[in-house]
Amino acid sequence: MSLPPSPSPSPLFSSSVPAADPAPVVAILRRAGCVFAEDEAHILLSSARDTAELTAMVERRAAGLPLEHVVGWAEFCGRRVTVDPGVFVPRRRTEFLARQALALMPPDAVVVDLCCGSGAVAAVLADRRPALLHAADLDPAAVRCARRTLVPLGGAVHEGDLYEPLPAELAGRVDILVANGPYVPTGDVPLLPPEARDHERRMALDGGADGLDVLRRVAAGA
Repeated sequence: MSLPPSPSPSPLFSSSVPAADPAPVVAILRRAGCVFAEDEAHILLSSARDTAELTAMVERRAAGLPLEHVVGWAEFCGRRVTVDPGVFVPRRRTEFLARQALALMPPDAVVVDLCCGSGAVAAVLADRRPALLHAADLDPAAVRCARRTLVPLGGAVHEGDLYEPLPAELAGRVDILVANGPYVPTGDVPLLPPEARDHERRMALDGGADGLDVLRRVAAGA
């Protein structure tokens, strides 16, 4: 559902964003088909700096953009991770991967995150201060996004195909390798929710005929 542009301030909302009544926002999101309209309304209300920005955010979400692309971040393992438009949105189910890696991570670990996307998994690991952290992704937009998150945490982010862009001196030294690569079978990509199908890079979703092409390459290269 696409709403026409609204003047600022919008008559739907009060002039004070913190005190805005969520009911109009919830109603718009419900009409647009958002399943978790109440939760999303809370995030939009708390993210907008003023009424004009709130109006624009609600319109973009109602038009079908992922909530994370609208507000510019996703919650992952209790932290906010920057997510730029078009970049793969980290899923809550991927928190399991991060927790497993943390449980196995030795002191002074050398960590590599392939297909890093926004850098969400690597950021959680970097919070535990690994001695050396490298991440890589083929998507330039994801690399730019991940660098903004990981470089301040002491990590390095490389652009390229899986292991190819990593420094050669990492060979034989990696303690933890994580990879949340594309895993959707090519034939199933059209069946994905529109938030993913229309607004995330195909390369972040399409895992080949059976969904395992990239993961097989990760395993073979390891």
